[in-house]
Amino acid sequence: MRLRLWLCAFACAFTLPAFAQSSSDWAAYDDVFENGARQANLWQWGWSGIYATSLAVNVYQSSEASDSDDRFDARVGAVKSALALGGMFTDRQPHPAALARYERLKASGDLSGVQALGLELARAERERRGWGARVGSLVVNGLAAGVIAADGRGDDAALNFASGMLVNELQIWTQPNQASSAINRFQPARVSMGPITLEGEYALTVAPNQLGATWRY
Repeated sequence: MRLRLWLCAFACAFTLPAFAQSSSDWAAYDDVFENGARQANLWQWGWSGIYATSLAVNVYQSSEASDSDDRFDARVGAVKSALALGGMFTDRQPHPAALARYERLKASGDLSGVQALGLELARAERERRGWGARVGSLVVNGLAAGVIAADGRGDDAALNFASGMLVNELQIWTQPNQASSAINRFQPARVSMGPITLEGEYALTVAPNQLGATWRY
């Protein structure tokens, strides 16, 4: 049986354990923050390399392609690649900065601060997978498709839009999510309400605009 307890319930006399059970469990935190930062850096440079390569190819094709339609599409692709590459440097992953904060908190033994940092990082991960992360791509790919359609090539416009949105989805879903995975993992817990004590398991759940917990016994 599961009972969903939202954040307001934390104001009651419930006693839930911290994200780690004791100070000896720092290895679990290390895994979340260090692996998250490592994957974030790989993601950052990997996608930057993809967009930089795409930009170079499109710039070349924009003047050297033998077909006029290909040259036109390459100019459109160059603009899209340049915008995507710029976005990689203006909207960085939060994990490297979170790792630096984690190391300071770990040095001071601040478990509660680490727990709050983990929740904050998980919330950021969820937001970066939300619909808001797709708005920019919808606008850019929609405008690019519109330009190509205005050139009299509706099928090419549709293909350009679909391929651009697919690449954006791949970019979104290859982002690191170590914090979300760790937080949503059930852990042993004890809830005390006056003389009543319940043994069970809980998992914190994070959404872009809501924080809660799921309890099962």
